[in-house]
Amino acid sequence: MSGTTDVFGARSPRVVGTPDDGLVECDVAVLGSGMGGATLAHALRDSGARVLVVERGDFLPREDANRSPAEVFLHGRYKNAEQWYDAATGRPFHPGVHYYVGGNTKVFGACLPRFREQDFHAVEHHDGVSPAWPVTYAGLEPHYTEAERLYRVHGETGHDPTEPWRSGGFPYPALPHEPPVARLAGAMSEQGLRPFPMPLGVDLREGGTCVRCRTCDGFPCPYGAKSDAETCAMRPALNSPTVRLLTRTTVQRLRTSADGHRVTEALAVRDGSPIRIRAGRFVLACGAVNTAALLLASASERHPHGLANSSGMVGRNYMVHNSTFLVAVNPRRRNPVVFQKTLGVNDWYGPGPGTPHPLGNVQMLGKVRAPMVKGARRSVPLPVLDFMTSRSIDLYLTSEDLPDPANRVTVGPGGRIDVHWRPNNLHPHRELVRRTVRVMRRAGYPLVFTQRMGIETNSHQCGTAVMGEDPAHSVLDPDCRTHDLANVWAVDSSCFPSSAALNPALTIAANALRVAAKGSITA
Repeated sequence: MSGTTDVFGARSPRVVGTPDDGLVECDVAVLGSGMGGATLAHALRDSGARVLVVERGDFLPREDANRSPAEVFLHGRYKNAEQWYDAATGRPFHPGVHYYVGGNTKVFGACLPRFREQDFHAVEHHDGVSPAWPVTYAGLEPHYTEAERLYRVHGETGHDPTEPWRSGGFPYPALPHEPPVARLAGAMSEQGLRPFPMPLGVDLREGGTCVRCRTCDGFPCPYGAKSDAETCAMRPALNSPTVRLLTRTTVQRLRTSADGHRVTEALAVRDGSPIRIRAGRFVLACGAVNTAALLLASASERHPHGLANSSGMVGRNYMVHNSTFLVAVNPRRRNPVVFQKTLGVNDWYGPGPGTPHPLGNVQMLGKVRAPMVKGARRSVPLPVLDFMTSRSIDLYLTSEDLPDPANRVTVGPGGRIDVHWRPNNLHPHRELVRRTVRVMRRAGYPLVFTQRMGIETNSHQCGTAVMGEDPAHSVLDPDCRTHDLANVWAVDSSCFPSSAALNPALTIAANALRVAAKGSITA
């Protein structure tokens, strides 16, 4: 099988092309190269197993447009996902997913917190109970430590009032606040809050490639300085002679053995040509929605309701967080900040004074600019938006949503993806917004604008193939192997029993490392 030319022009025999006979064979087929798939490939690189990572997209090019707010946000230059459908209305929408080597991490904000220790236990919320995981924080902690090293996480202990215990410090020191953010941190502290430096994955080490620019959160990084899955895991994994990457390949269904107990092949299309991927083990890392959709689309006589679906739980319990953008404006003072996303607030993460239930997390956004908000405020002229955003501090507020079997992913006519989603646990989120608005006004920002995210904002998707002890109520066992199929695992966020109220990326990576360490995939 001949090599192909990657995005940087270097000939790589590890990035493979379409074989003449349409058949690719390997020991382990990893479907998806995002945080779960790329991390798993990196963990298996010295196992001796022949690992093939299959990616629907291609390498995202490094180019000047990477740093253009108009190109990235107004023109959607890098949004390459197909339309999904809101099942409640039938209307199509463009989901917040990206098909590239590295997946959604190519444009994520590089915020890499650990889930809190209590997030792995049953937690009572306003609208119900967030279920316990079959994995404890203690069981995941060493893999969190490994993931933080792999993804170059900068942080500092001793400030976050909810931080879980750690076996060691962060690999790199926290990014310091720039003056506007430092002033806000001081104003928050004067109001009794305990702001802390958010854990971030960027290459700001001595001699690192990060230039600390305004175009990080939501943008591709042209310098390779953001700790995305391609940069930190996939490319290093390809240095191994046993790891290969197949790009521009969409897996359409999985075929099982005659008895239905094992998957034998993945049937795919690459550049319009059919291709078969034959492997001893298959690992799904397509993202929570696409992993569920692939299992459902692979229905057969032996599995009439989809693969791994004897419980009827595939696609159910879809979670995406309750999220709100908050833009606080002081018309009299410009905000010259360059790298804004360095501060977080977790004082309301759990129950506390005035609320018996958790509210959620507050963290900075990367600096918002006029083209980035034009889509949400189309009637407002760009000069007005520019005046506001040049004087704003920008926050992202996240509250936990709860697993609900009625919130689900189904496969509609022609293989289209239908998303059934009704937000829940909204009362705590409204309270989180109310408190944050009050804090920002007291901090000197009299104009505060909020926008709650809808069905299309799903970069934190999870929960469609949950892991658990009971095969009647879960899709995967605690080691993320399907209950129904002996040789199929899932290591993306589909396995999450709950969503917590924090960015899921580091937990996805840590869990992939945990699953790899079990050794069953390469046994």
